Amino acid sequence: MYPGAIAAVTPDKPAVIMAGSGEVVTYRQLDEESNRLAHLFRARGLKSGDHIAFMMSNHPLFLTVAWAAHRAGLYYTAISSRLQADELAYIVDNCEARAFITTADLAEVAAAAPEVELRLMIGGTADGYSSYEDAVAAQPATPIDDECQGADMLYSSGTTGRPKGVKPGLSLAPMSEPGILLQLIQFLFAPSADSVYLSPAPLYHAAPLRYCMSFQKLGATVVVMDKFDPEAYLEAVERHRVTHSQLVPTMFIKMLKLPEETRAKYDLSSLQCAIHAAAPCPVPVKQQMLDWWGPIIHEYYAGTEGNGFLYVSPSDWLTHPGTVGRPLLGKVHILDEEGDEVAPREHGTVFIADGPAFEYHGDPDKTRASQDARGRGWTTLGDIGYVDEEGFLYLTDRRSYMIISGGVNIYPQEAENVLAVHPKVADVAVFGVPDEEMGEQVKAVVQPADWAQAGPELEAELMEYCRGKLAHFKCPRSVDFREELPRHPTGKLYKRLLRDEYWPAKR
Repeated sequence: MYPGAIAAVTPDKPAVIMAGSGEVVTYRQLDEESNRLAHLFRARGLKSGDHIAFMMSNHPLFLTVAWAAHRAGLYYTAISSRLQADELAYIVDNCEARAFITTADLAEVAAAAPEVELRLMIGGTADGYSSYEDAVAAQPATPIDDECQGADMLYSSGTTGRPKGVKPGLSLAPMSEPGILLQLIQFLFAPSADSVYLSPAPLYHAAPLRYCMSFQKLGATVVVMDKFDPEAYLEAVERHRVTHSQLVPTMFIKMLKLPEETRAKYDLSSLQCAIHAAAPCPVPVKQQMLDWWGPIIHEYYAGTEGNGFLYVSPSDWLTHPGTVGRPLLGKVHILDEEGDEVAPREHGTVFIADGPAFEYHGDPDKTRASQDARGRGWTTLGDIGYVDEEGFLYLTDRRSYMIISGGVNIYPQEAENVLAVHPKVADVAVFGVPDEEMGEQVKAVVQPADWAQAGPELEAELMEYCRGKLAHFKCPRSVDFREELPRHPTGKLYKRLLRDEYWPAKR
């Protein structure tokens, strides 16, 4: 149930294959290299419960660093390689890291990292950094004496403000214990040592990191893409005979917009299970994916916070289109503004009861804001939704993005889902902008599939298209065009950055 046990049986089996370069990390290499780094942590005085941070793109050693910290009983924070210098400095300081590891290609940004006790650079050196390769070379390749399980402490993507560090409890359990996530994965998706898991998203995000490590606990091979490309994804499935993968809805949309002849030329018959989460998927998009790939698309709802886990099978989704599932971990409550539970199909804030506790590191106000004000121990990620009579949850939007126009609540996700499938739309964001009479009006910002088409005619076409699908008050009153929308590589839209351009600074 960890690299050492797998390496003892199948040492030369690929633990990681980089889809782009073909570079392979075997289980022996993963085990020995993570042991050396764990020994280095101990040699530099890091003990169980201490913290490290690391920033790199999808690199062959990414999972090695994570495993080293994990088997040393440390908290480890994987940081987005897309961040600017001040954002990096904030997270390294906020998480209280004692060590920081990065790669030479990120040296310019990494210069802003605070002066922690141990700073290592892979593939080169820079001022204030020691060579990673030199530092670990002399360390033993055997496990440390006090090996035990650590935990990730990851930061939310900051789509509604400063990133929030989510700090779980630290079990310090023996490495042989599987943990609840692996048990859920085994129960729902039936992976094995023979599985091949394709990860197309950045590994610093919660789901890719946790799922890659979970599949490695079983001895599966993890194939890592440098970045997502729709045709390259299909080619990787065929080349590596991928059995399992995890995606986000924007990836589905990009693949569906490939020419039919491109989609048809790849053999996807090895794919047994495609898992998706991270954002609500427009119903027509998921239906088209099921038509293409068959009933192998599984969905779950969970956050970095880990306060609950909802799941819907392909068959249940087909009879409950649009749902994100029913709880397997925790219990769902939908609350109104006063904190009272609402009836089925009434909208409210989604709270989870009986799930694992969490806190936002160093931010008691944010932790308190995520908790039920009546002290019932329920927590929320800030989503709005409703449940049906059978207990299936449907997400409407983020609470912070709800539009109030003329006293009416409007959920922009509805218009986004409609516009996202229009053939002339590559990406879309819908939000409220100031309106003297109504308080707010609905605005769409669209990334057109063909920039040459951006203009009044396309604006009118999209507005009319939306009005043919939704009540008029839910539809954009105007459309602006951008060459690219600010999205996190995991698919989450940085809507705050767009919306703030239209609001006074006081908002």
